[in-house]
Amino acid sequence: MDEISLRNKTILVTGGQGFLGSHVVVLLQKESPKAIISPSSKEYDLRSQTVCEELMKKVKPDIVIHLAANVGGIGYNREFPGLLFYDNLTMGVHVMHEAWKAKVKKFVAIGTICAYPKFTPVPFKEAYLWNGYPEETNAPYGLAKKMLLVQSQAYRTQYGFNSIFLLPVNLYGPGDNFDNKSSHVIPALIKKFVTAKEKKESKVTVWGTGAPTREFLYVEDGALAIVLATKRYNKPEPVNLGSSFELSIHELAHQIGDVVGFQGTIEFDVTKPDGQPRRKLDVSRADEEFDFKSSTSFEVGLKRTVEWYKKEFRIQNLKRHDIL
Repeated sequence: MDEISLRNKTILVTGGQGFLGSHVVVLLQKESPKAIISPSSKEYDLRSQTVCEELMKKVKPDIVIHLAANVGGIGYNREFPGLLFYDNLTMGVHVMHEAWKAKVKKFVAIGTICAYPKFTPVPFKEAYLWNGYPEETNAPYGLAKKMLLVQSQAYRTQYGFNSIFLLPVNLYGPGDNFDNKSSHVIPALIKKFVTAKEKKESKVTVWGTGAPTREFLYVEDGALAIVLATKRYNKPEPVNLGSSFELSIHELAHQIGDVVGFQGTIEFDVTKPDGQPRRKLDVSRADEEFDFKSSTSFEVGLKRTVEWYKKEFRIQNLKRHDIL
């Protein structure tokens, strides 16, 4: 496989100060680039074409890795479908268009597993992306991100623009978003169980039936996949990034409860939505094209994430007591 050297390159990482982005930046630093630029959303509102144009002119990047996104869990998706559609669509369209105008040598677009149809055969193959409509609660976000694939392929066809599109599965790990309103399932459950144990509560309630399955990728593995693809992948076809294992929400909740040491009962609120019924990726293309395989077992990754949150939880509690 042909490999692009990142040495002495100027790399713009949108969302580089976020959960995934911060891990990507750490790995990129090991490649001896000329510069890594990762502006915050407060500095540059990427929903504005003018702002994106100014950013490209100022940075003059050789490579753009577009990680910036407005993203959250199922509750957040249900509450803000219009915002999620608008923010993610406009950011993607403007960042890629201005990167092309600025003659960027390579563009790495990050999509989402939410782009797949609601009832996708398992394991999800990249060829299934257009076989149906996404799960309803995720659709506005998933479709907005999927337009990056359309734009990427269109710009490659018309302009010869070297843009690739990657589809990471649900990420988790230290530094994840534990906000009550916007967190995904793993940080949301970790927070619930740690809080319940600290408060000596007898019960934890989990959204949905517990029947849906999910696949999870440890954030450091996800970051490695993105860096490998940046160096080695230069084709128009989308690529799944995952660990290729399947775990039900019921199993996940009990596993998190065990790691936390919660001794009470776990109940499932069947009045809440389940989301997509199953998620498990075919990850053979990533292995074949740029030699990526996840290496962190879920048991190890989950323990690291719980330990990190418990440490942060204690720090935040101490800060609150200091204030009081």
